[in-house]
Amino acid sequence: MPRWPRQFVNGKIYHLVLRRIGNELLFGDVDDYYRGIFYIYECNTTKPIKIRERRKARAKFKEALKKNKVDTGLTRVNSKEKKVPEALVWKDSRDQIVEVLAFCLMPNHIHLLVRQLEDGGISKFVQKIASGYAAYFKNKYEIKLRGHFFQDRFNAVHIKTDDQLRVVFTYIHTNPVELIEPGWKEKGVENPKKIIKFLEGYKWSSYPDYLDKDNFPSVTERKFLLEVMDKEKGCRQWVESWIMYKKKIREIMKKFTSSSLNE
Repeated sequence: MPRWPRQFVNGKIYHLVLRRIGNELLFGDVDDYYRGIFYIYECNTTKPIKIRERRKARAKFKEALKKNKVDTGLTRVNSKEKKVPEALVWKDSRDQIVEVLAFCLMPNHIHLLVRQLEDGGISKFVQKIASGYAAYFKNKYEIKLRGHFFQDRFNAVHIKTDDQLRVVFTYIHTNPVELIEPGWKEKGVENPKKIIKFLEGYKWSSYPDYLDKDNFPSVTERKFLLEVMDKEKGCRQWVESWIMYKKKIREIMKKFTSSSLNE
């Protein structure tokens, strides 16, 4: 039975998940992760994407920064605040179809929190990422697979309230914990401080940017969520409380189990 196309509403926020079919690896090495970030940024436009031209432009920009000893990355720096010459500020020429609020790249899937800006924006955005990255990956690893590379339909959940936003912000940015403590959502974490430090340094998410650590600042629009989360301190509190909560639940369960065995 055919499925009806989903209708996304302009101005509304959605949590999207793109997962490779069969849960196979989506990112095989560091270059793949960089390419994933590249597509999240470059596919957010109505214009055709000219990969080689865009990569050359970025390489040229990075070289200019290096020569001038400016360590800003591809960012929309306020040249007055950071005393960066106008020529060394990355100029965003995209006509954006979505507003990317947060992201996290995992080995076999991608989390995105986006607000649709124009009719069909989310569907176009995801289609561009999926087709572009799949072509790159298949070519690099010489995969002859025909048919779907990603699962045939991406997950999408409408986020309706600020409370939901805070929870999904935290959920997205704590996803990488699974990489060093598998099953932590059920059993808690062994070392919360280690986990918190790991998340703050996890390069393939927008969390470092929300903590004002320039990572990929040009990819996300953070003003709105910083207001909802109560600035940087709120972002930290939500993520750290989430980690500690899981730890506390585990300790309570261990104590309960121990007391039950002694009865």
